[in-house]
Amino acid sequence: MTFYVENEVEASFSFDAEEVIGTVIRRALESEAFPYENVCVNVLITDNEGIREYNRDYRSIDQATDVLSFPNLEYPAPADYSEIREGDPEVFDPVTGDLVLGDVILNVNRIRSQAAEYGHSEKRETAFLVAHSLLHLLGYDHMEDGERIVMEEKQEAILESLGITRTEG
Repeated sequence: MTFYVENEVEASFSFDAEEVIGTVIRRALESEAFPYENVCVNVLITDNEGIREYNRDYRSIDQATDVLSFPNLEYPAPADYSEIREGDPEVFDPVTGDLVLGDVILNVNRIRSQAAEYGHSEKRETAFLVAHSLLHLLGYDHMEDGERIVMEEKQEAILESLGITRTEG
């Protein structure tokens, strides 16, 4: 697995953000039985203004949010990998052979404010947002109540399996 983290605002954390991001990505892929080892995920850490620009430019929503997910694949159903075609140049990097899963944009301002609001660590909030976003990259959504419940259960299971809980420091 390859993942790239670009910290465009040079945010500092009290934990190794790249390690946490990579660990959560791996666990999310494992938990959803993702069949490819050579997979690439791009992660950008930005701030309120940066994510607002992405949200405005790509989703026509002129406001900041906590995380954005840009999947590179479409699925017949969440975590249904049956239509992925080996070597398809639309989804496989021709140089590395990696399946490019998509992009995740994290808002450091929201990581900090939501961690404080919910009474847990910034590490836990970061891990939660990465798990949430990875599920989007695997075809999950939360527009309807049933979908939301499934995503919430999966997010919590991923974090619990890593020992990243609401009470974890």
